Amino acid sequence: MGIFSRMRDIINSNINAMLDKAENPEKLVKLMIQEMEDTLVEIKASCAGSMANKKKVERALEDAGRREGQWAERARLAVDKGRDDLAREALIEQRRYRQRVEALEREIGEFDALTEQYQNDIMRLEEKLASVREMRRILVERHIHARGRQRAEKGLRKADTSDAFTRFESFEHRIDRMEAEADLVNYGRKAALEDEFALLEGDEDIEAELRELKGTRKKGEKTSSSE
Repeated sequence: MGIFSRMRDIINSNINAMLDKAENPEKLVKLMIQEMEDTLVEIKASCAGSMANKKKVERALEDAGRREGQWAERARLAVDKGRDDLAREALIEQRRYRQRVEALEREIGEFDALTEQYQNDIMRLEEKLASVREMRRILVERHIHARGRQRAEKGLRKADTSDAFTRFESFEHRIDRMEAEADLVNYGRKAALEDEFALLEGDEDIEAELRELKGTRKKGEKTSSSE
């Protein structure tokens, strides 16, 4: 796959969607970062090569321009000396170097455009790389947090099934039973006490009814005597 093709794939990729579908998002992000870093190295190397080639062409352009000027001066000299044949040859050489100058200028323009494209790609890729590195940082923090929670939950489950916890539950059950037995004892004493007071209260009611009956009988006897 060419460097520009990889660049387009990386820049246009929907990383969030890829992470949602990934079985191991952290591993996928790590691979993405490695791919981006490798591509970034290649692009920077290509950009540096383009800039170096431009300088080489600029030197060639400078030399071609100088030679064009030399042949133009020779053509004028030949005309001044009445050597039209030499003037004609000089003009041919001058035109050849002029054409080379024009070709080299176009080549420099192409290198400028290519270098600008490389620099833009470097900037975009570095932004994308920074974004993915931030994603990796967040994923790592989430992973650490999840592992901490997992250890805590395992610890709780282990505590639930430990001998110490079982002994504590047994001890707690014994205390509950002792308290229940004490409540039963108190309940029995309280019931007996309430029965005694109920008897006393019942005796009082009987005595009151007896007194009332005696009073009624006495009144009846008096009434009978007076008649």
